[in-house]
Amino acid sequence: MVSSSRTVKGKHVLITGGAGFIGSHLVDLLVLEEVRQLTVIDNFFLGTPSNLNGAYRQMPDLRVLHIDASDECVVREAFSRMEAVDVVFDLAVIPLPTSLERPQFCFETNVRITSVLCELLREGCFETLVHFSSSEAYGSARSIPMSEDHPLDPLTPYAASKAASDHLVRTYAATFGVDALVVRPFNNYGPRQNDQQYAGIIPTMLRCAFEGRVFTLLGDGQQTRDYIYVTDTARTALDLYKCSQARGKVVNIGSGQEISIIDLKTKIEQILGRTIPSQYRDPRPGDVRRHRADIALLKSLIAFEPQISIDEGLTRTVEFYRKRADHTLIGEH
Repeated sequence: MVSSSRTVKGKHVLITGGAGFIGSHLVDLLVLEEVRQLTVIDNFFLGTPSNLNGAYRQMPDLRVLHIDASDECVVREAFSRMEAVDVVFDLAVIPLPTSLERPQFCFETNVRITSVLCELLREGCFETLVHFSSSEAYGSARSIPMSEDHPLDPLTPYAASKAASDHLVRTYAATFGVDALVVRPFNNYGPRQNDQQYAGIIPTMLRCAFEGRVFTLLGDGQQTRDYIYVTDTARTALDLYKCSQARGKVVNIGSGQEISIIDLKTKIEQILGRTIPSQYRDPRPGDVRRHRADIALLKSLIAFEPQISIDEGLTRTVEFYRKRADHTLIGEH
C-alpha cells in the first residue's frame, strides 16, 4: 500500500516563478518545512527580488536563478549544474492582462514553460511536478459550483494557455506514467500581489485609493469571483503534494464562496473608512461572468478549510498596500 503522505523535508525543491506573488509565499512556507535545498527560477517579468527578502533572512543559501523558464536550453543547463532536484512547483506565468496586449507571446510562453518541465520530468531530471493552473481555464461558469469536471472553455489567450498546459501535463502522466499534479487556484489576493503594470483588481483598487485616483470598474461590477488568501493557496498546494492520493489529479483550490466585484469594493471601502471614487467602463474582453469553486475533491483529499476569511484577508492586504504607499510617499520627499 502506498503511504498516504510524503514530505519535502530534506529534499531539493525548485520553484519556477518563485519571486512572484503566490510563488514567494510558497517559498516562505517551504523554508519552514526544512527542505535541504531551495532553488527559485524567475525572469522577474512580474516577480520582484524584494518578495524574497524574508526567505533570504531565514535561508541565506536560497538559490535564485535569473533565467526564463520557457528557454529550454537555459533551463536544461541550469538543471545539469545543480544537485538533483526532487520536486518542481511550477508557478512561472505570463498573466492574463498581458494576453490582451500580446496574445501570441503570452500563449506560447506559458505552454513552452509547461512543455520544458514535462520533458525534464519524463527524462527523470526530477521526480514530481506540481503544476499551477488557473480557474480561468474553465471560462464563465456553466454550473455552480464549478467542479474539476466543468468543461474547459477559455475566453482569453491566457486562459487558453492554461487549459492547454493542463492537458499537456495530464497527457504526460497518462502516456509516460510521470508523477504530476495539477492544482487549479481560483482568484488569489493578499500581500505582494503585483500592483504595477498588469495588476489584479484588488491592488489596482488600493493604489487608486492611496494615490487619490479614480478607480475604473470594467463592466457592471456584478461579475463574481471566488477569492482565496494567498497563504491558504500556498499551504494547500503543499498539502496536496504531500497527499499521495492526489497524484495525477486536477484539484481546485478556492474558498467555495463567491463575491461580486461591487461587494468586494464595498468591503475594502469599509476597511479604509472612505469611498473609492469610481467610473464604469465597458467590460474587459473575455471577462468571466461568474466563478465559484467546488472544493469537494480538495476536502476529500486533505480535509481543507480556508484559514483566512475574506474580511481578515482584505484587512491584511489593505495594511500591506497602505504601508507600501506610505513608503513611496516618503521616498518622494
